[in-house]
Amino acid sequence: MTAIVEHLATRRAAGLFDFSFMGLYEFPDISSAQRIQTRNLDALAPGQIAYTLLLKDDGAVLIDATVWSLGAGRFWLFTGRRGAFGGRDRSGEYAILALQGPASGRILAKLIGAGAVRGLRYFHFLQMESMIIARLGFSGELGYELLVHASDSAALRRKLLDAGRGDGLRECGWAAADSLRIEAGYVLFDREVDGRANPGELGLERLAPSGKFTVTRRLAGLEILDEPGRGDLPSAIVTSECFSPTLHKTIALGFTHSGSNPGSRVALADGRTARVATLPFYDAGRRRPRASPL
Repeated sequence: MTAIVEHLATRRAAGLFDFSFMGLYEFPDISSAQRIQTRNLDALAPGQIAYTLLLKDDGAVLIDATVWSLGAGRFWLFTGRRGAFGGRDRSGEYAILALQGPASGRILAKLIGAGAVRGLRYFHFLQMESMIIARLGFSGELGYELLVHASDSAALRRKLLDAGRGDGLRECGWAAADSLRIEAGYVLFDREVDGRANPGELGLERLAPSGKFTVTRRLAGLEILDEPGRGDLPSAIVTSECFSPTLHKTIALGFTHSGSNPGSRVALADGRTARVATLPFYDAGRRRPRASPL
């Protein structure tokens, strides 16, 4: 029940998440940053962020990430887990607090001013004194990630909670983050990014335009049905599942045969039946993350 309350608070107002577990790697020059990931960094201006992939030798996705252009040829790479990704490992140096939801811009403006909030574009970041503010997120809503040195984490949390007290801000845990990102159709390491799926199978071939990938299965949305299993249906594999507080039904992400179309039924390994759905489940046009912040 707590996770449902947190999920709905983020959809209706704002949620505050602690993502300080993320890995951070710094690269001193464009060539070293270019080699490790798939995006063309020549096109990335200082203050801009790109969603990217790290590939294995066989073309499968090792992990997804964001790459940040700091200027002067320096780049940061953020991943959802820590590991040997090259560059200077700066994981743990910063606290990362994610402020997500339709009221997040209004709350953030109380800390950094309305002009700064209005001027910060989607997938860009800025630095104000000792805080770095990026406009991005995982929830499918307007959102921000705020970085301060780890020792300043508690103070930033208090400021945000004070600023959001009248706007419905609620502290949230991982369960709410997970259901929000499933509704928004975002992949997660060790789930959809399982070390075997290639960019084409994940629907992320746009992030690796120079690659050619064999696609026999595709990531799809799945609506779990209250129907008996049928042996004549094509099979599908569930990678992530939740009860959707927004849609009031059980939904999942998973892999279906590449020929399975939205609306068709598939059989799950546990005997249940699901209907293939188009991703994302929530905000099909992804308009909310790009919405006017104030």
